[in-house]
Amino acid sequence: MIVEIKVPVLPESVSEGTLGAWHKKVGDPVQQDDLLVELETDKVVLEIVATESGVLKSIDVEEGATVVSNQVIGSIDTEAATQASAGTTQASEESPAAQAAPAAAQPAAVPTEATASADSVVDEGTEAKAGPAARKLMKQHGVDASEVQGSGSRGSITRQDVEKHIRIAAEARPSETPVSTPAAAPSAPVTQPLVEGGENGRSDRRVPMSRLRQRIAERLKEAQNTAAMLTTFNEVDLKPMMDLRARYKESFEKTHGVKLGMMSFFTKAAVEALRRFPAVNASIDGNDIVYHDYFDIGIAVSSDRGLVVPILRDADQMSYADVEQTIRDLATRARDGKLTLDELTGGTFSITNGGVFGSMLSTPILNPPQSAILGMHTIQQRPVAVDGEVVIRPMMYLALTYDHRIIDGREAVQFLVTIKQLLEDPARQLLEL
Repeated sequence: MIVEIKVPVLPESVSEGTLGAWHKKVGDPVQQDDLLVELETDKVVLEIVATESGVLKSIDVEEGATVVSNQVIGSIDTEAATQASAGTTQASEESPAAQAAPAAAQPAAVPTEATASADSVVDEGTEAKAGPAARKLMKQHGVDASEVQGSGSRGSITRQDVEKHIRIAAEARPSETPVSTPAAAPSAPVTQPLVEGGENGRSDRRVPMSRLRQRIAERLKEAQNTAAMLTTFNEVDLKPMMDLRARYKESFEKTHGVKLGMMSFFTKAAVEALRRFPAVNASIDGNDIVYHDYFDIGIAVSSDRGLVVPILRDADQMSYADVEQTIRDLATRARDGKLTLDELTGGTFSITNGGVFGSMLSTPILNPPQSAILGMHTIQQRPVAVDGEVVIRPMMYLALTYDHRIIDGREAVQFLVTIKQLLEDPARQLLEL
């Protein structure tokens, strides 16, 4: 029986996608749930898997093509697998002379595939734990998934794990030709860049934007064109928070199985500030202001494909440990391209941390239709005046970009001051002061 391979039904917010590299060739045997091809949308990368076992009969749509919901992109012959299995059984029951030439009993559609499959199919259990970015990098560098130690959620292999493996392997054989660095690997899409010019050793590379990058550009421009954006700044002394972390980090990790980071403090402080200033948690819909009585906090995460903002649903109901565990899980799956559309949809307020890249001060841009975003920055030891004396403290600049159409300057400033007070005296949150 011939089974069609179709693009899954996409949600209303995603009209089409771009087909990635096929993981199987025509004639390759496939098992049910084997990864066949990846579909890149403007939000996430979806995996299209085999619904039946058999042999890949056809590939109707090549890599890089634009596809829509339910479009047929290939087919699987489910009877080919049965025939091949029956042929093998029959050959084993025949005379020794027939067994001496097993290749002749193989279907013509799969010439010498036994060797190719053995070489190309790495440990299925291990490869299934690798994300799309990790699998792509392993394929580019000829790395066997069974050789890579996974550090992701439930032992999954991340791109960083593959890069580390490649780096260690390169250092172990200095006399050989160096392995190209992971940074040199082209980002999605996997299309060959068009090289222009070339005179005097100078050339340009033209690479199509990924769908995610196109969507990022579209939304950022939309925010600039529609919102009256303004940014207010403040600075926070993080010594009390850092002292608290140092005091309880070991017992916290032992109790909850996750490290106590800064993001839980900032997230909980933001939720409390949003309670006090509902306009910052609201959005504009036409001529209406929509006030949200829930707190879905978007946490900006940098991935190989670009910036994504997964959502912490009902962050007000989360404990510090819940926040840390959820953020760690979302960040890992963001890097592996494993986030679902639901995890990237919605959000009433966002937090972005440019400090991890060394940013000292910036003006974050809104994530429509949200009306505000909090920007964190790098921590610097700076001299400040405390009780009439100059002391050295770990200081961070905070930035709040907000839509002036809905949020007044007074509310924005007081919102940021509230976050500053809660971070500089963490006990205020526990005492609800």
